[in-house]
Amino acid sequence: MVSSDYRRSILDDIEAYQVCYPDESDVVRRFRDFIEGNVNCFERELDSGHLTGSSLLLDKECERVLLTHHAKLDKWLQPGGHADGEKDIADVCLREAMEESGLGDIEFLHRPILDLDIHFIPSRKKESGHLHYDCRFLLRTRSSNNYVLSSESNELAWVEFDRVHQYTDELSIRRMISKAVKILNKD
Repeated sequence: MVSSDYRRSILDDIEAYQVCYPDESDVVRRFRDFIEGNVNCFERELDSGHLTGSSLLLDKECERVLLTHHAKLDKWLQPGGHADGEKDIADVCLREAMEESGLGDIEFLHRPILDLDIHFIPSRKKESGHLHYDCRFLLRTRSSNNYVLSSESNELAWVEFDRVHQYTDELSIRRMISKAVKILNKD
C-alpha cells in the first residue's frame, strides 16, 4: 500500500495512462510494482533504478522534434533526466527540457503522460548499471525555436517527424512520435 501523496499521484497518472493505452499493461505493472516497492523511487541514489522525466519537445509549429546527442550515452535521444528527489515528474520533464534546450517558453501540449518506458543505463565510473523508469510528456516551445547547447549534449537538432530514423533507431522515440501525431491530429 502506498501511503505518501506524491507516490499516490504518480500512480494515479500511470493508471490513467493504462486506460489510454491498455495494450501497455506490462510496463504499467512494472512501474506500479517499482513505485509501490521503493519509497525512495525519486532518488538517483536508489541503485536498482529510479524515476526520470523526459519529453517529446516540439517546435512552435509542431512540425519537428528536438533531439539531443547525449554526451554521456553517445546517442540521439529526447531531452530528459533524473528527478533528483523532485516529486512531480511533469515538473522534472519541464525542467530538463528547459535546461537541455535553453528554451524558456515551453508549455505542455498534452498534460497526461504521453509514454512510459523502462530502459537500462550501463555502468559508468562510480555508477552501476540500473534502470530508468521514464515518464514522458508532450511539450512545445511557444515563442522561439532558437535552442542553446548545454554541457549535457554534444549537439541538438530540430528533426522532422519522418526524418527521426536518420538520427536514431530507438523504438521508444518512434512510439512517442506516433502517439503525438495522433494527439495533434485530433485538435
